[in-house]
Amino acid sequence: MGEEREWVERPLVGTETVSPEDWSARGKALRAEAPTSAHDHAAAGEGRPSVAEFFAQSNEGRLPELVELRRERMLASPFTFYRGAAGLMAADLAGSPASGLTAQLCGDAHAANFGLYGTPEGQIVMDINDFDESVPGPWEWDLKRLAASLVLAGREGGIGESGCREAAEDAVKSYRRTIRGLAELPFLRSWNALPDASVLSKVRAHDLIDDFEEAAEKARKNTSAKVTAKWTRRIDDHETGLERHRFVEDPPVLTHVDDATAEAVVTGLVSYVDTLRESRRTLISRYRVSDVAFRVVGTGSVGLRSYVALLHGNSGEDLVLQVKQANPSALAPFLGLPAPEHEGRRIVEGARLVQAETDILLGWTTIDGVPYIVRQFRNLKGDIDPAELKKDHLDDYGRLAGALLARAHARSLHPRMLAGYFEDDEDLDEAIGAYAMRYADQTEADFEAFRAL
Repeated sequence: MGEEREWVERPLVGTETVSPEDWSARGKALRAEAPTSAHDHAAAGEGRPSVAEFFAQSNEGRLPELVELRRERMLASPFTFYRGAAGLMAADLAGSPASGLTAQLCGDAHAANFGLYGTPEGQIVMDINDFDESVPGPWEWDLKRLAASLVLAGREGGIGESGCREAAEDAVKSYRRTIRGLAELPFLRSWNALPDASVLSKVRAHDLIDDFEEAAEKARKNTSAKVTAKWTRRIDDHETGLERHRFVEDPPVLTHVDDATAEAVVTGLVSYVDTLRESRRTLISRYRVSDVAFRVVGTGSVGLRSYVALLHGNSGEDLVLQVKQANPSALAPFLGLPAPEHEGRRIVEGARLVQAETDILLGWTTIDGVPYIVRQFRNLKGDIDPAELKKDHLDDYGRLAGALLARAHARSLHPRMLAGYFEDDEDLDEAIGAYAMRYADQTEADFEAFRAL
């Protein structure tokens, strides 16, 4: 037998070997550059555009005839205005204090962008569910956007200022605690953790149990079959002799498209198939397209080209896909990021990296030179409206959302490094809580300026 040779550990990717203790030490060292108290900073950035300039810029690439509808939806309240103003907040955060640690951002982590949906096995989970703005950036941007949105949600729901601030601070506290917990877990276990109903107990959000169950019950009924029953009518296809469905118009939300547009969308769906993983290409190839319509969606997304495609499957099975225009991220200009090869691919890859369980039919395509994402329109989706929650429930919602955001960031940012930066420092909770209150005030002022346009 030969002599036992000395083995030196080495990474599978890269050349630098870093121990868990080294990751923590590196994170701790960053506090000298950006102490946690620095996150309590001014709300308005020096280079922010006026509200009128922001709205005009954010309408670029949208359908002009839907701009007024977008304005109407944003005028509902400061909270809904905030939903459509991710770019304005990015302008305010540009140049703000940051630790230097980069995560794959949701990009628009306001409280209403956390929702319920179904896994391929039919399990209901709750996670971030909007990635239109997803880019790599400072983790602080997502957390500050979440905290400010909780304050605005609480004010809309009639909760006092102390309750609003408590919800914001608890979101930050839950974020810190979750990062610390993930830093200690085996990598595979932390990566595959599913945010199902059990997460409510882990983050001490017991008051939300009834809200979660009610939303989950509605989500289980939110299927393509329900969409078909509500939005379509049956017709006889004389060419094939088969019965199929066609969308029924409901202007301005749901409208028919001309034959050329429908054909372009179908052609785009053909190329979309190649962006799916191999086994899923086989799955989607078994469906046939029955109809295509235009459907207005969301608040911030109003004005983007968005279609729904009705597909027939096995024995009366229906599947509805959403084909939605992918605009450039509103955050990218303020982070100095180069334009991606395909905006739809940017969104899809961001979602695949951040979400615990991603829609198995999520992909991207190009239609008439415009990038799109494609996904299931109804995938057992549901939500808890944070603006309708009472004080104790909003506080619990903040802890839940903070934990979900931490789990999302830990997929792209080493949790030990971020945990080292926190080092059990509760000052961050108060710093971002104070900033959230100040930014909510700024948003309300922006909303009044928007209303006066």
